Amino acid sequence: MSTTSPRRDDDDNPARGMLSLSTAIFAACMLSMIGILQVLQGIAAVADDKIYVTGIDYAYEFDVSAWGWIHIAVGAVALAVGVGILTNQTWGRLGGIVVGVVGAIANFLFLPYYPFWSLVLVGFNALVIWALCFQIGSDRRSGY
Repeated sequence: MSTTSPRRDDDDNPARGMLSLSTAIFAACMLSMIGILQVLQGIAAVADDKIYVTGIDYAYEFDVSAWGWIHIAVGAVALAVGVGILTNQTWGRLGGIVVGVVGAIANFLFLPYYPFWSLVLVGFNALVIWALCFQIGSDRRSGY
């Protein structure tokens, strides 16, 4: 009689490992792209704050230049975290989720100035959050 526990077939599934790796690469590339786009969005807001239309007054109203600096900061951090994910750093995965949430909130609050683009970036951030949560969950199930 064997004293070892029976081995589960899904623990050594190479397809799951490949899926986890591909979602990490997807998240890193998307987060890096989001970071670059947010930096460009912030530069446009800081350089010429008349480029964005100021709509109705709302509760989270800042000067467009202030929003520009916020987007530059979030974008720079997102780019750095994207590189951290590509180099397979644990802080990169967790930081990617945090940066994705912060980026989604910042773009949601920026909706009155540039609605379509802000919604696109909120969607991209949601994809990054999903991909990183999937990868963390997959790593936890496989024991890594």
